[in-house]
Amino acid sequence: MATIELTKENFDRTVSENPFVLIDFWAGWCRPCLQFAPVYEKASEANPDLLFAKVDTEAQQELAGAFQITSIPTLMIVRDQVAIFAQPGALPEAALTDLIAQARALDMDEVRAKIASSDRPASSDRPGGAGTDEGGSGTDQGGSGTPEA
Repeated sequence: MATIELTKENFDRTVSENPFVLIDFWAGWCRPCLQFAPVYEKASEANPDLLFAKVDTEAQQELAGAFQITSIPTLMIVRDQVAIFAQPGALPEAALTDLIAQARALDMDEVRAKIASSDRPASSDRPGGAGTDEGGSGTDQGGSGTPEA
C-alpha cells in the first residue's frame, strides 16, 4: 500500500477508519528524515495490510504540535485509535521490522485495560490525602520506546 500524507483535515478520519496506522513525522530539510524515508517505504511495501502515513511537520505544524512533536523524525503507531508507540529517531530496517512485529502482537484488550486502570484516581492512603507523589501526575504517560504491553 502506498504511503499517504496526513493533514489536520484527514487525520481523525484516517485513524478511525484504519485499525493499524504507522505515522512518520518528518520535514524536507531534515537529513535523518530523508535517510529514514526509504526504510519506511520498504516497510510499507512489506506490510500491505497496514496503513503507512506521513505528516510533514512544516506544512502541518498544528498537527505536529497536537502530538507534541519536538524532534524529527518521530515514528508513532496507532492501533484501534490508541497511540501505542511514539519515539523520535530514525530506526534501522531491522529495528522497524521488529517494532512492527511487537505492535502486531499486542493484545489491545490488555492495552485498553491498562489505560483504563491508569486513568482511575489513585487511592488517598498517603498523608495529606495525596494519591500521587508530590508533583507527580499519577499516570504513566508512556514514551518508553516500546509498545505498551
